[in-house]
Amino acid sequence: MDRRADVREFLQSRRDRLTPDRAGLPAYGGNRRVPGLRREEVALLAGVSVDYYTRLERGDLSGVSDAVLGALARALQLDDAETAHLFDLARAAHASPLAPRTAPRRDGLRPGIQRLLEAIDAPATVIDGHHYYVGANRLGRALYAPVFAEAVPNSARFLFLNPAAHDFYPQWDQVASELVAALRGEAGRSPYDKRLTDLVGELSTRSEPFRTLWAAHDVRHHRTGVKHIRHPHVGDLVLTYEALELPADPGLRLSVFTAEPGSTSADALTLLGALSIDAASPVAGDAAGLTR
Repeated sequence: MDRRADVREFLQSRRDRLTPDRAGLPAYGGNRRVPGLRREEVALLAGVSVDYYTRLERGDLSGVSDAVLGALARALQLDDAETAHLFDLARAAHASPLAPRTAPRRDGLRPGIQRLLEAIDAPATVIDGHHYYVGANRLGRALYAPVFAEAVPNSARFLFLNPAAHDFYPQWDQVASELVAALRGEAGRSPYDKRLTDLVGELSTRSEPFRTLWAAHDVRHHRTGVKHIRHPHVGDLVLTYEALELPADPGLRLSVFTAEPGSTSADALTLLGALSIDAASPVAGDAAGLTR
């Protein structure tokens, strides 16, 4: 990934979406040649010179102070995820590409985390920053049976390269946008991670929707929300998920999925649990084990 291009395109895309009215600036003249704010307007709002802001938007964040980054985030009205991404891009400007950081491969979870997973009476999964599944409990594997049926379960590859994903996710566009925004944030934190670069390269080559979403430079935290799933064996599910970072295992995130008590989704989860216990059922077959 081209770090300077990422900085340039991120800042320009955030500038393009702002209007003078939203930024609290007077809009002089009726013929604006840019879709959003001009560079000089962003510089004014951030309290820096036009030349300095121009240097930043050309991709050079070397030496920029936290105070300037904070002022820039306020000027561009960045949310928490976008602000964190801007700071990550600035930190990456000081990192050396001569010593690329690649997230370590994991053959499985620590026994304590695996026991925690099995103790949770709800679908639960653990993924890494590249959206590879590192672990899951029985209900988690059953819920994501089509994903775990793949040789190396990865939610990004399933979403963009497996046609079944459009049936599995009724709100495919939303899921795709959220997932790419999470990957974009990870790329900002780890610009020289070869495994991540390879994944993004593969998806960019093989999926036009991924290329389009990646080019938007949107970033988003993936901490809680509602997931709509059309399961091949129990039908439609509307589940709330909570995503928790595992501090002792940097880069891993535990996600737990629950249904509203008394809802049809809760009934479907109960049925899913019963089916996953039956070794002869298709759910148990699809979700058998996790080989990593």
